[in-house]
Amino acid sequence: MAESPRPSIVVLNGPNLNLLGEREPHLYGHATLADVEAMCREAAERGGHDLDFRQTNHEGVLIDWIQEIRHSADGVIINAGGWTHTSVAVRDALCNVDGTIVEVHITDIHAREDFRRHSFISGVADHVIVGHGVRGYVEAVDVVVSREGVPRGH
Repeated sequence: MAESPRPSIVVLNGPNLNLLGEREPHLYGHATLADVEAMCREAAERGGHDLDFRQTNHEGVLIDWIQEIRHSADGVIINAGGWTHTSVAVRDALCNVDGTIVEVHITDIHAREDFRRHSFISGVADHVIVGHGVRGYVEAVDVVVSREGVPRGH
């Protein structure tokens, strides 16, 4: 009998997140994106999941990735960065994801500038984590693990 594949979690990061650790450390802290990936990998492994961790500064690439994993990922964790507030296209792509969607933001976007307070993604996400720093990513992995087998929208 063939071994069944482990459930998978995909973490998608949008623009400028590759600069974590050096970009506005007073807001985002000193942890790098590599640090975040290591924390997520450890949490996913603890939960018996594989992890695919990606970052892009190109909106079309992010949309292509969402479409690529829409039926295969058990969970999608997304920090769309600035596209959170501007991209209907990213939101529309997420509507086709079968797995759990968790939106993550390092800072509390609701307590920042007016233009950051609206998220196009929150309306299609199963869970939203804001303002917990980079640990919010680990919380998001834990949410996906705990929702395994729960249908979308429930």
